[in-house]
Amino acid sequence: MTFAPLRAGLVGYGFAGQTFHAPVLSAVPRLELAAVASSQPHKVHADWPGVLVVPDVAALVARADIDLVVVATPNAQHHPVAKAALEAGKHVVVDKPFTLDVAEARELEALSKRNNLVLAVYQNRRFDADFLTLKEVLTSGELGRPVYLESHFDRFRPEVKARWREQAVPGSGLWVDLGAHLVDQAVQLFGRPDTIQLDTAVLRDGAVVEDYFHAVLRYEQGPHAPLRVVLHSTTLAAHAAPRYIVHGTRGSYVKHGVDPQEDALRAGQRPPAVGWGADPLDGELTLIGGDGAPHFRALPTRAGNYVDYYAAVRDAILGNGPNPVPPEQAVALMELLDIGRQSAAEGRAIRIERP
Repeated sequence: MTFAPLRAGLVGYGFAGQTFHAPVLSAVPRLELAAVASSQPHKVHADWPGVLVVPDVAALVARADIDLVVVATPNAQHHPVAKAALEAGKHVVVDKPFTLDVAEARELEALSKRNNLVLAVYQNRRFDADFLTLKEVLTSGELGRPVYLESHFDRFRPEVKARWREQAVPGSGLWVDLGAHLVDQAVQLFGRPDTIQLDTAVLRDGAVVEDYFHAVLRYEQGPHAPLRVVLHSTTLAAHAAPRYIVHGTRGSYVKHGVDPQEDALRAGQRPPAVGWGADPLDGELTLIGGDGAPHFRALPTRAGNYVDYYAAVRDAILGNGPNPVPPEQAVALMELLDIGRQSAAEGRAIRIERP
């Protein structure tokens, strides 16, 4: 027996749509890129000659042959586009950050549940090679009880580009861009912290929104306490810090380099290519043996695969598996991002109330 594929409509064909969504979802069996809402049909057809291009969101969500709408617009449009798609009876994937604030996030969560539709957020960094390996290291127990995690996403991009992400518009800035990934990863590993203290800065010449952040998440109660998690990102790091540093009661783990999938997608590669997601850089384990001496071991990094995210979305729509990033998780993350912004504005740590 053969089954018709789920047909996806993509809203927006800028960097996110062209690089992270179209090639990844198209690699999933029984999931087809059927239409794109874009004002640049020539750009879409250069990559996907057979895909229908429609002029706007209304034309896309009105199509009866579209099952899933993928929102890859500027951040300020995430909420209205996702709302229009949900009201039209479509399942929805929204690029991160989910919305501009937690109030918008809760509205979309309620709408998806009321209409019995799958609503998922594109937290693709859960499928990074280094993060998957880190999870395995922590689960193995080799490090003992983790007491400190430092997570960096450092880049060297000294020139401010003329793009919305770096302009003073709603939804711009590094905290909601990369902070959405780093906070999500921390919550996936350790759950909700007890306090957040965030420092942001505008460091580059000509920059108008934050291009640096340093967040400290404190875990003071619960199964992981006491624990400190440091999340850091800057656009002025010519020599990047390690991606992860973890210290535990029995040893440490250090990983340099970042997952290779983004660079591969930027270069025009499409999964499933041979060796897709393979990270050539090993991590470094330092364990304290029974003799009290440190023992060093290279730890190969397992392969990452963003395709697994969209395969999970497909399965959730078909009723064959859980939503990989359900809206309640996205709402909880938006709460933490909002609290971080409050912390930076007030210059103090903010205690997080338990739900």
